[in-house]
Amino acid sequence: MFEGRKLALATMHQKEKVITPILENELKVKIVVPDNFNSDLFGTFTRDIKRIGTQQEAARKKAIAAMDILGYDLGVASEGSFGEDPSIPFVQSNLELVLLIDKKNNLEISGYAHSSKLKMEGLYVNSIDDVMTYAKKWGFPQYGIILRSNKNGKNRIYKDLYTENDLIITAKKLFSRPFTKKIFIEMDMRAHRNPTRMEVIKQATIDLIKNIKSTCPKCATPGFVITSIEKGLICKQCSLPTDLPKYEIYTCVKCKYSQKKLVTQYGKLANPRYCSQCNP
Repeated sequence: MFEGRKLALATMHQKEKVITPILENELKVKIVVPDNFNSDLFGTFTRDIKRIGTQQEAARKKAIAAMDILGYDLGVASEGSFGEDPSIPFVQSNLELVLLIDKKNNLEISGYAHSSKLKMEGLYVNSIDDVMTYAKKWGFPQYGIILRSNKNGKNRIYKDLYTENDLIITAKKLFSRPFTKKIFIEMDMRAHRNPTRMEVIKQATIDLIKNIKSTCPKCATPGFVITSIEKGLICKQCSLPTDLPKYEIYTCVKCKYSQKKLVTQYGKLANPRYCSQCNP
């Protein structure tokens, strides 16, 4: 279905470094990144441009924009988000989506990966020494650092700082403004300045390939993926249903055929520690 076709990759932050080798090897496509593609138009982590719509909608818009520029009918885009980890309370999690759009075959297939290793951090500081302390704590220069006059302002945001000298000069510039006693420093969440996030994008790309290779048993279309779960795995001790999943529901992205598959990772019966009756 994909072999020999050209694929537009929507990125301006070097995501092709992890996405291209995987997709070209597995799908036998030729990936092209449009020249001067501006993904910031669809939202920024620095909050100066608000993302419009959901994570899926933003990725779709980026992929279609790249496809339109190059005149291709096959495209990929990724979109990241940060929020509370779904399985670990009070821990921030990074969720990455890699979306493939195939206009020729009217398909959209997604891959996901999430990690709690990375969190968005930022705070106000009142000296250049504090700037350097937090920059080094957060892994600068391997990890990017952003300086700005305030947390949510849209002006005076400095992103492309690569050396300690860049940080010092920029911090002095911000502190030199009249009545300025503090400035805001934050981690750079753009993929090319954040190796941890780039690795999560790579894992989402691998998940995309897995989902493409999962074909519908009815129509043989790629993208037969988990769309929901059915809870109720029976407790080994009291025989009551627990909140653990019993079935995964797979649905075809094209014909919508669905099928239940038993979840096997927890065994045939649930450990009583997951039971609200035995372990309230």
